[in-house]
Amino acid sequence: MKKGVKFRIYPNTEQQNLINQTLGCCRLIYNKGLAMRNEAYENGNKIGYSQTSAMLTKLKKCGDFTFLKAVDSIALQQSLRDLDRGFVNFFQKRAAHPIYKSKHNRHQSYRTVNQCDSIRIVGKYMKLPKLGFVKIRQSMEVGKINNATIERTPTNKYFAVLNVEFEPQPRPNNSGRIGIDVGIKEFYADSNGNVVSNPKYLERSMRKLIREQRKLSRKQKGSNNRNKQRVKVALVYEKITNQRNDFLQKESTKLIRENQTICIEDLKVKNMMRNHKLAQHISSASWSKFFDMLVYKSAWYGNDVIKIPTMYPSSQTCSCCGYKNPLVKNLAVRIWECPDCHTIHDRDTNASMNILNKGLQMQSA
Repeated sequence: MKKGVKFRIYPNTEQQNLINQTLGCCRLIYNKGLAMRNEAYENGNKIGYSQTSAMLTKLKKCGDFTFLKAVDSIALQQSLRDLDRGFVNFFQKRAAHPIYKSKHNRHQSYRTVNQCDSIRIVGKYMKLPKLGFVKIRQSMEVGKINNATIERTPTNKYFAVLNVEFEPQPRPNNSGRIGIDVGIKEFYADSNGNVVSNPKYLERSMRKLIREQRKLSRKQKGSNNRNKQRVKVALVYEKITNQRNDFLQKESTKLIRENQTICIEDLKVKNMMRNHKLAQHISSASWSKFFDMLVYKSAWYGNDVIKIPTMYPSSQTCSCCGYKNPLVKNLAVRIWECPDCHTIHDRDTNASMNILNKGLQMQSA
């Protein structure tokens, strides 16, 4: 199987300049390829990767674009492949139409392929095309490297994301079965009666974030002080992201280690974000990322993740007798008594039990 591992790299000044130059060249080629394809479609023609690749070859021979020869040629080709994949996803209605890349975009990266062992780790250094040996902080051993993505963050840190091959080792678990009901106040409640509180890293850092953003708005545009303050704002966001990712990784790994079958709701988070009163809290909770972690980790270690239908009334149904209480549609109702069997339910725990029952029913069907 394949997975991505992310290591921080520490390029020297010369290597940083070359990375920044490669980012700019990849962005230039991507935008030129996009303009070329847009113009062709407006004229009723259809072109693909081969035509844009020929355009790149001509540019390298042009006197005004000789600087393209100084950067990794594979990275330039990969930017055109990314553009082609973007159009494929657009025509298959999986994504929006590709747009032009901007140097002001917070996400700057380029990808290069491992050819003839051009990407490898040697001691405390990583060999990369054109860059040579770059100091790296390696946190785990890796297998065969297929490709590498070099990233520059808004805080001017550099990372290498390696696509590597590995053989997942089966992990023994307690063969448990659990249902998960996610929420905003509590991150999730499970069918065993456990509740994991929502750490709310964004909300806890909001005062500091507002203060730093207010300082940024007072700086003169284009000044060095504004750029320094921009980095401070980015550092706050970076810390929030790292805290959230650490929390999600630990919780998902714990569930995978303890349970063989995990039942979750197939939530349409994108649609739920349309509620402007809850959008920020839903985004901060990162339910989609949490579910994605459960899915790919279950594929690695042989667990079962079952997604129940979106419209299944898990909160309204009594987990004891099956009575459906329409009054529980109101989100303000947190504890309710079943009119039929008179069982008192906690809303989230009851929902998780129903999710588990529905998931096991779907598994056995």
